[in-house]
Amino acid sequence: MFELKVKSRFAGAHQLTMVGEKCENLHGHNWHVEVCVTGEKLNSAGVLADFGHIKRAVRTVVKDELDHKFLNELEMFEKMQPTSERIAVYIAQRVQALLDEDLKENVRVSKVMAWESDNACATYFP
Repeated sequence: MFELKVKSRFAGAHQLTMVGEKCENLHGHNWHVEVCVTGEKLNSAGVLADFGHIKRAVRTVVKDELDHKFLNELEMFEKMQPTSERIAVYIAQRVQALLDEDLKENVRVSKVMAWESDNACATYFP
């Protein structure tokens, strides 16, 4: 089994209800995101996948869809609060969909870590 990891970051605001006094106020974070993909076999070039493809998928989701947004207003969080846990799930699902379109290699998103601060993160294992 092989694993590759790509890191990214985005700034975004959210407002969470029923989770704690401070979080109920509109506030923002500078999220750090780590996306891991795994696979069983290397391709003919001797790599699991080209890092460029993985970076492009992560950048599309993190920078184009989430960066500098009020997350509560985004369609994907219309019916649920944009918690760090749900942000990690969203990133995992979207990156996987983009990789499925872009790559012939059989790679799977295995873990997404959404760090909302230097010492607090949510991890999702699809």
